[in-house]
Amino acid sequence: IENTIDNEQTLNQVIENALAAHSNWARLSLLERSEYLLRAAVVLEENREYLIEVAMSEAGKTLDQIDTEVSEAIDFANYYAKQALRLGALPGAQAMPRKLTVVTPPWNFPVAIPAGGVLAALAAGSAVIFKPASPAARCGGVLASLLLEVLPEGVLTVVHIGEKELGKQLISHPSVDQVILTGGYETAQLFKEFKPGLTVLAETSGKNSIIVTPHADLDLAAKDVAYSAFGHAGQKCSASSVVILVGSVAKSKRFRSQLRDAVQSLTVDFPQNPAAQMGPMIAPPKGKLEHGLTKLDRGERWFIEPKQLSEDGKLWSPGVRDRVRFGATSHKVEYFGPVLAIMTAKNLEQAIKIQNAVDYGLTAGLHSLSPEEINIWLEKVQAGNVYVNRGITGAIVRRQSFGGWKKSAVGPTAKAGGPNYLFCLTDWKSTSNNAKEPIGQKLIEELMVMATASTLTDKEVESLVRAAQSDVAAKAEYFSKAQDESGLNVEKNILRYLRSDCTIRIQSDATEYQVWRSLITALALGTTEISVNELPIRVLKFVRKAGLTVKLETEEAWLLSLSQHPRRVRVVGAVDKRRPELANVDVAVFDSEQTESGIIELLPFYKEQAVSITAHRFGNPARHLSLVRI
Repeated sequence: IENTIDNEQTLNQVIENALAAHSNWARLSLLERSEYLLRAAVVLEENREYLIEVAMSEAGKTLDQIDTEVSEAIDFANYYAKQALRLGALPGAQAMPRKLTVVTPPWNFPVAIPAGGVLAALAAGSAVIFKPASPAARCGGVLASLLLEVLPEGVLTVVHIGEKELGKQLISHPSVDQVILTGGYETAQLFKEFKPGLTVLAETSGKNSIIVTPHADLDLAAKDVAYSAFGHAGQKCSASSVVILVGSVAKSKRFRSQLRDAVQSLTVDFPQNPAAQMGPMIAPPKGKLEHGLTKLDRGERWFIEPKQLSEDGKLWSPGVRDRVRFGATSHKVEYFGPVLAIMTAKNLEQAIKIQNAVDYGLTAGLHSLSPEEINIWLEKVQAGNVYVNRGITGAIVRRQSFGGWKKSAVGPTAKAGGPNYLFCLTDWKSTSNNAKEPIGQKLIEELMVMATASTLTDKEVESLVRAAQSDVAAKAEYFSKAQDESGLNVEKNILRYLRSDCTIRIQSDATEYQVWRSLITALALGTTEISVNELPIRVLKFVRKAGLTVKLETEEAWLLSLSQHPRRVRVVGAVDKRRPELANVDVAVFDSEQTESGIIELLPFYKEQAVSITAHRFGNPARHLSLVRI
């Protein structure tokens, strides 16, 4: 598709056309929207070879890598088609589509990631402007042309913008409600600078590692480390750029021999060779990647020295750095290329500290057949996607929904390809959830007695009772259970919820109903921090006695604390998201209307973790694991 924007007037017209198309798209039923996505899945499957060809020729993807990527794009279409129906199946909450979403994907997965972002936004009822990454512009154009064969006119627009000013204008345009970004953490910061208050939902980089303990199958570990490090020339945000050898493994000649053989036996070539296992980089290495491929830090040595293999500088053999120290560049910096660092640890606890010491928390791996070691690791690892006895790349839609912790995730988002992702792409309006069961939590029942004695209307009290019932049920039945929807015999794929750092801020203009609704959520959670200007003395004493942390503070004092400790925050009442403290990329603001749905209201207070454990030929340690942790 040729749709190059080179002036402000044309860009504004594109945005106006997208907004006009949204009106018709949003009026469709959820079933009708779902059917469009199912048709998209069919057209992508029918054109698999076309997508494979363009990604191989433009982005240097090898055949084995791009074939599975096309499958992932098809999976996104089918999965979000089904998830769209859930938007209308949540008692107590009605989805209110956002008008316009800008999708800005990366070049390294030029089919699957843009398909996922575009299809998710469409499923949520938004019109989409899709801006492919420049190095993969043709891939984006082909993908968009296929989707447009089945989508209504105007609901998806692909644009190519060469000028930086026009790109800034698109992101900061007043009509853009949200941006779905997959890219660098710095890019997310830049978008926030373009438009303070913009909703940015982003997956932003990783610095990932695999721990290998003496209880590992060393042959399997060597294979998985090599594949995780050098698939697509290490140009994956999920790639393992560090391997941490524990105890005797650090001196194991067998493991090092197997690792050397696994790396050096990779077929490195351009994708014209169908046997290629590692292809070229998107561009000749510069900056930190060039440093990673050519220079050693103090005390390091080459275990396998990388070599430039082509005149254009794109094709390199893989490199493995040895004796990498804690805090070294190779430990902390994402090179995004074919460079692996070997680090060592005395024991598992030290290895976990090394693994968690980075700013990012996207993927992490452990190779061990000891259930005790696996349990310890699962209790302490800080990453959104964690893998046991397998590689740490190649997440599959639904099976291993994808998204990180710490600086690997930006904004009020959930895992892509997971059950909650669409919930974060739409606004919500409260409806009656028709709950009739008793609340079942004494503290909330006591709070409701206080609420009944307040100035709330009978309808508001009834709404609070239903909301309390939904909150209690959501915690017990949704967020407290580890789920394995795929149910495979050969692999456990668990989605579990752990408490996030989210706090509650009740603004001074919040209504009495909103205050009580917030307190119910806090009590249902059991522990959380509440910031509020004031509370009636009786209520304040009660919630503090119930174990909640309540801070009586002005909005300015709250904003100051947020700047000192960026975190998620559920804001109740009016808030100016353009404030610099809230425009901070490390602050995720949830400010939709409160609803009677416990799932929607409690979701910000949990972070998701996908745990994947492959069954092993020597026995499956997953049978002995405790995977629920709240």
